Amino acid sequence: MQKETDCIFGLRPVIEAIKAGKQIDRLLIKQGLQGTLYHELMTEVKSHNIVYQIVPIERIELVTKKNHQGVLAWLSVIEYQYIANLLPMIFEKGEDPLIIALDGVSDVRNFGAIVRTAECLGAHAIIIPEKGSARITADAVKTSAGALHSFPVCREKSIVRSMEYLKESGLKLICAAEKSGKMASETSLTGPAVLILGSEDKGISRELVSLSDHQIRIPMTGTIGSLNVSVAAGILLYEIIRQRSAE
Repeated sequence: MQKETDCIFGLRPVIEAIKAGKQIDRLLIKQGLQGTLYHELMTEVKSHNIVYQIVPIERIELVTKKNHQGVLAWLSVIEYQYIANLLPMIFEKGEDPLIIALDGVSDVRNFGAIVRTAECLGAHAIIIPEKGSARITADAVKTSAGALHSFPVCREKSIVRSMEYLKESGLKLICAAEKSGKMASETSLTGPAVLILGSEDKGISRELVSLSDHQIRIPMTGTIGSLNVSVAAGILLYEIIRQRSAE
């Protein structure tokens, strides 16, 4: 659980943080909160498209029992970006975009490890959804070996709409599948592409699978039957880079 030392609380402090341009990673608001400052807060929240949750007061008091006034927020440790802003710049540099999309990867250490590998192998950005993804904490930054301070992370409202946009922009969508699909080494993975990875428990959503151009898998001969998602990311990114280098 995130700690009190990682957050700010109180109506006025949170309002002023938003007005100052601070990126809010997570915001909890007590059920039934009312009043002038509450309405001012919600105006700022909606105008800045900040994701928030309405929760029982007990949820907030698990973190702090100080004078929180029913509001608790965590500031982002990185500055999120938007793929629609990044993609034109990648094309303008004459490079084939290589984007990673994470559908439901919630473990912060797995996330950090994927970012580290992506940066090392020359990917351009990672896309995560606003809800249902790993929170970027100090642990994630440490596991990424600091790559999170420079590697672009795009937090998008809808990962499905983001994939539709990338597909319309000429990128092929490649889904990592454990048991279905062709071997990665037997599939053409060159050109502008998005590598989509899912959580180990639920995998990739049906919507994203149906949008994909390719479903690829890693050959498995052991008895366990699945790889850690960060390990799978490294293997598949290597195969993509290997094929690109052979052109």
